[in-house]
Amino acid sequence: MTPPHKTNGVGVQAGDTQICVVMVGLPARGKSLIAQKAQRYLKWLSIDAMVFNVGNYRRQDSPQPGADFFDQSNAEGERMRRAAAEAAVTDMLKWFAKGGVVGILDATNSTKARRRWVKERCDAQGIETLFVESQCDDEDIIMSNILEVKTTSPDYQGQDPETAVQDFRKRIRNYEKVYQTIDEEENDLTYLKIMNVGKQVIINRIQDYLQSRVVYYLMNLHIKPRSIWLSRHGESEFNLEGKIGGDANLSPRGEMYARKLPELVRQSVGDDRPLTVWTSTLKRTIATARFLPENYNQLQWKALDELDSGVCDCLTYQEISELYPEDFKARDEDKYNYRYRGGESYRDVVIRLEPIIMELERSENILIVTHQAVLRCIYAYFMKKSQADSPWMAVPLHTLIKLTPKAYGTLEERYDAKIPAVSTWRGKGSVAKHEDPNATTDSIGKADGAV
Repeated sequence: MTPPHKTNGVGVQAGDTQICVVMVGLPARGKSLIAQKAQRYLKWLSIDAMVFNVGNYRRQDSPQPGADFFDQSNAEGERMRRAAAEAAVTDMLKWFAKGGVVGILDATNSTKARRRWVKERCDAQGIETLFVESQCDDEDIIMSNILEVKTTSPDYQGQDPETAVQDFRKRIRNYEKVYQTIDEEENDLTYLKIMNVGKQVIINRIQDYLQSRVVYYLMNLHIKPRSIWLSRHGESEFNLEGKIGGDANLSPRGEMYARKLPELVRQSVGDDRPLTVWTSTLKRTIATARFLPENYNQLQWKALDELDSGVCDCLTYQEISELYPEDFKARDEDKYNYRYRGGESYRDVVIRLEPIIMELERSENILIVTHQAVLRCIYAYFMKKSQADSPWMAVPLHTLIKLTPKAYGTLEERYDAKIPAVSTWRGKGSVAKHEDPNATTDSIGKADGAV
């Protein structure tokens, strides 16, 4: 018998390249949001990435400093901020020495001297540097960033929000006194400049594949507040029969969910703005979305089709365990990398979903109606779920999920349609679906399971 198929388990090949992505910009310009998103994207693609936030190092000695701490004439403040930068860069270089691939230095790095110092430290260890400057002079966006991020920052924990905003604006003015944008004097640097949330982008001296991959992703980002809505299709006839894959019609309860979905969406959006709806090309997702308002533009993506189960398509898990016992066991042992005979692995799904993620990052007001494995991969991207855990998450039917990315994580809200459905969760080693009593319509991410 042919041995079970597995993907290589290492994702994008970057050769021996190691890159320090150096964030540059005044406070409240979205640097931390960009840094966190870049790390999340790279790890999703199996590239080892780590954020080193200088502010976290500084908070070890000065947890809640006032704006005067950041005045360049404050010698003690300058000494402590320099020490924090030294500690962050030293730790980052130690991490690179252990095999790290992309380190992200999250700080203002607001002067040419500081940027040159970082480059020299990295050059000495053979680490490439990619400087990413986020510029913004849109006062509405800056104020939104101040209110959303800094009033919940550890620097202002427990303080009056209005007082915190005033202090932070003063901190920004202190940085503005000495801030130096990247210009022609630094043309020897590899850099990406993002102006006003991506309205203009300047790229200089991009040198290799991994750098271009990072730059391409960052060019598609915007830092404006927004949410993404996710839903599985309504319960299908195959769900009731315990079969995987296929192109089945909705069950009667799945039809009920399709009719209830517009109400759930309206409730979660909170206003009358139209969403753009993305479905797969399979009947059950298209049918689930068909009662949404007419002013919702609907697009079908082949990339959103369910994981291809190859020769196991339309079989039950009992049948798979009997016909392909070695494959059944191998998939439970390494579900992320196992590839169905003639089909796909979860890793394959992630690769074909990359254009979807790129489009999501530069879009607003998107509702995706898709399938369990695909939704697991998208959810894992936004919620930073590990490759070991993501293929086993319980993703309930008849539930709308609203994800709202923030600078330091993603908020999740769930809307239960209150329409019964089978649980399609499967435990390791089990041949039966829907046997998990905890896999209800509010259990996403809280149970270990399978598809």
